[in-house]
Amino acid sequence: MVAHTRADSAPKPTDPALAGARILVVEARYYDAIADELLAGARAAIAAASAQAIVVTVPGALEIPAAVAILLDAEPYDAVVALGCVIRGETGHYDIVAGESARALMDLSVQRRVPLGNGILTVETEAQALARARVAEMNKGGGAAEAALGVLALKRAAEAARTR
Repeated sequence: MVAHTRADSAPKPTDPALAGARILVVEARYYDAIADELLAGARAAIAAASAQAIVVTVPGALEIPAAVAILLDAEPYDAVVALGCVIRGETGHYDIVAGESARALMDLSVQRRVPLGNGILTVETEAQALARARVAEMNKGGGAAEAALGVLALKRAAEAARTR
């Protein structure tokens, strides 16, 4: 196994293990302003790693896992980034959408051994979502992409160590 320190775990923009990687970004456009910010952050993080973002849009967060599964079957991707937003409403639908999308994404990631960054925001209000999504604030889209890239770097290092 490849040992990493905390400082080593974050992908570096010039990490040769990430250059040219094909990153599938599946975004839900249910809230356009929030989606725009999440996508801008993810694109910037992917570009900083010299990787390529392939962006696909779906209507809402529940459609993201199915789209990821379909697209992973269609062609190879090195990692996946899921972007969307679920804002609590007056009914229990929020719990279903938030929980089931997260569960399905985790299942896909583990079963298929694909690095995945989950950038689906689960918040109480639109103001909370915007604060988390904005690149100039919490930049959760960028964070989701960095998470996927970090696991991809770990995967590639482990594969390289296994072949030595």
